Parts: sequence; C-alpha cells; structure tokens
Amino acid sequence: MADIPESAISEKFLAGSGPGGQNVNKVATACQLRVDVFALGLAPDAYRRLKMLAGSRMTAAGELVILARSFRTQEANRADARARLNELIDAALVRPEKRIKTKPSKAAKARRVDSKKARSSIKAGRGRVRTDQ
Repeated sequence: MADIPESAISEKFLAGSGPGGQNVNKVATACQLRVDVFALGLAPDAYRRLKMLAGSRMTAAGELVILARSFRTQEANRADARARLNELIDAALVRPEKRIKTKPSKAAKARRVDSKKARSSIKAGRGRVRTDQ
C-alpha cells in the first residue's frame, strides 16, 4: 500500500446521484478526491504508468481526480475514494515483466512448411476437370 502524504490530497464533498432517495438532494455525500501526483514523488516510469492507468481522471495540471458516490455516507465514500486511489498507485508501482523473445525451432518451421505444402496440394486438386488429357 502506497504512503500518500496528506498535503498532496484535497477532499471536497458534493451532492451525489447515488443511493439515498430524497436525502441525496439535501446532503453532500459524494467525495471528490484530488491528488497532486507530483507531490507523491513517483519515479518517472511509475508516473507514466499512473498517467496511463488513470486516463481521463488525470488533469493536464497533474492532478488525479477520483469521485466516489457509491455509498450513502461521507465516511464510506471517503474510504472508497482513498482505497481506489491506493489501488491505482499500487498498480502503477508494479513494474511489468520484460518479455523474452522466442523463435520457432527448425522442426516447428519444417512442420509448418509441410502442412502448407499439403494444403496447397489439396487446393491444387480442386477446380475444373479436364477431359482432353
């Protein structure tokens, strides 16, 4: 779990459109979490991955915006937003494994060519039957 400084986070509570009936219109329960990504001190490759994972949730100014409105209370939405932020940052910190290039063996190449020749002869046998031979 990533350690996020409180100075990098700002929270705002909005009137949400989630569950709550008429209460939704009266109480600001939706949590909008804004995080200054540059204050997190991520490595350049981790920042790049975070930017890719965040997509449209990342602003041009380098702020990550997470909106949580699944629950009826501010506390639950705040906890949900912070959990989703932690998941996103943890996913960005995971370095993908390097792909090791492989190539087909000689036997595999030979099998491929043989099957192509067999298929070719089958297709060559199709077509009009000539009677003048």
